[in-house]
Amino acid sequence: QVQLVESGGGLVQPGGSLRLSCVVSGNIYDLLDMDWHRQAPGKQLELVARARRSGITNYADSVSGRFTISRDNAKYTVYLQMNSLKPEDTDVYYCNVKGERLIGGRIASFDIWGQGTQVTVSS
Repeated sequence: QVQLVESGGGLVQPGGSLRLSCVVSGNIYDLLDMDWHRQAPGKQLELVARARRSGITNYADSVSGRFTISRDNAKYTVYLQMNSLKPEDTDVYYCNVKGERLIGGRIASFDIWGQGTQVTVSS
């Protein structure tokens, strides 16, 4: 069974930085897209950043130039470095990973979400 564990959220002042981490565990065969999303109460889920297997990264306009997504495939980990944080970045941040795993010698795809980590930007 594949699991995600997120960490790194917390309270930070405007202009500050945080780094989120998401570790994937299980019988992993390959990791495809590794994403960070966020959602505030009553709002839609927003794709913040994506790190594709190819190395290409994509960002929401609202975070471009401030956030950096990176992945360490050997450690099955994706990171989100968040700099110049603003109060409007306050949200619950979710890691989402798509990939393939081995089940009984066969390859099966998976699409799994983390439990979410709270990021609060406030003075």
